[in-house]
Amino acid sequence: MPLEDIRAERLKKLEALKSHGLLPYPPSSSRSFRIGAVVGNFDAYQNSRKEVIIAGRVMARRDQGAISFVDVRDESGKIQVLCKAEKLGELYQNIAGILDVGDIIEVTGTAFTTNRGEKSLEAAMVKVLAKSLLPLPDKWHGLVDIEERLRRRYLDILMDPEERELFYKKSRFWKAIRDFLIREEFLEVETPILEHTPGGADAEPFSTHLNALDIDLYLRISPELHLKRLLVAGFEKVFEIGRVFRNEGIDREHLQDYTQMELYWAYADYEMLMEAIERMVKEIIRATLGTMTTAWENKTIDWSSEWPRIDYYETFAKYTGINLGAASAADLKKYAGDAGIDTTKHLGRGRLIDVIFKKKVRPTLIQPAFLLLPPVEIEPLAKRSEQFPDRVLRFQIVACATELGKGFSELNDPIDQRDRFKEQLKLREAGDTEAQRMDADFVEALEYGMPPSAGFGMSERFFSILVGRPMRETVFEPLMRDRKSDK
Repeated sequence: MPLEDIRAERLKKLEALKSHGLLPYPPSSSRSFRIGAVVGNFDAYQNSRKEVIIAGRVMARRDQGAISFVDVRDESGKIQVLCKAEKLGELYQNIAGILDVGDIIEVTGTAFTTNRGEKSLEAAMVKVLAKSLLPLPDKWHGLVDIEERLRRRYLDILMDPEERELFYKKSRFWKAIRDFLIREEFLEVETPILEHTPGGADAEPFSTHLNALDIDLYLRISPELHLKRLLVAGFEKVFEIGRVFRNEGIDREHLQDYTQMELYWAYADYEMLMEAIERMVKEIIRATLGTMTTAWENKTIDWSSEWPRIDYYETFAKYTGINLGAASAADLKKYAGDAGIDTTKHLGRGRLIDVIFKKKVRPTLIQPAFLLLPPVEIEPLAKRSEQFPDRVLRFQIVACATELGKGFSELNDPIDQRDRFKEQLKLREAGDTEAQRMDADFVEALEYGMPPSAGFGMSERFFSILVGRPMRETVFEPLMRDRKSDK
């Protein structure tokens, strides 16, 4: 039956409900127990014959003469409800002709076990709480196309228990991070989302306008520079879990808005931070998945062992033959061209190193490891190594051929920071839209003095890798192109 005809039929049933003096969308429910609580303590309810009131969505209905079996589900579980004409009387006649799969109902009944051993409720009262006007998709042939599943994510989650479990896991993921950091005496804070100057990452921001002050603003691409101002303010351990916004491409590992965690730790360095982060990540994985191994590309990833430390320059040379200590921008550009790597959007030596690394080196990094000491050109906010002044004290967590988080000893020298911002400005002037801006206010904050510190950030990309799903499939409602614009 065409969808518009089904909706028309259900509208008639809605009017029939009203004609019987029943509200199709009453303002409240008298539910006394979640279905899971009834099923979990079923024997006690069955023995006591005490009436319970449950509520949930009708997921199936089977009519057999003067009785109907209705499967009702709430978030906690599912139970079968037996509706008998002889017990419900006139109400049964009303409900029998009106109730559809998809309706949300309230049932007052007593627990009993059927001859087939199924835990059930025998209904003494049935009340419609929300009349559905559109049918649920067929479990097997409904939402098959991934684009439609993501557009109607509420239906995808409703019909697929694995999709619901995905988001329970995601909740455990963020809770484990928060619990670990609070236990380590970090203070959770909130910093601005609207900024005069976007900073803290190499990304193109979204812009907006604030009418009240008649000023142009940006949505933050990272909370980093605000959090480091708090170290100047005297806080020693701070973290934030919040949304960031980047006007960049959408692929398996990138979204335009997503949740990110960043932490900053005064009087610590990146060595201290690595030890803490490895402990934190292992705790997160166990709390989220209940195991320390995951699958990726038909490989088993073992997170439990001690993570090795890989030198950026050495592994770069291993897979490219390039000595980063001697290679010029021209050398890198020639290598990239010979390797078929598009460098039209990658200006400057740092960008060239980064794109070659992502194409040639990163795909080889499968098991968890720390990647250390990259060139200064690719990390304008990290402190230089005393031993290698052309490199910075940064680590990345690498696994599954991608970056899953990075941390470094923070640059707190205002002179060096200003100079590095100036180098970034040169890249912007040359056409690099992702190069960082000069944040004079942040440099001024550094001039008041920020203690030696370490910082770390990771996003929900880490979660998506753990569960083996593209990022957009691990968020409730990813931004989608308008249907009318689909090609």
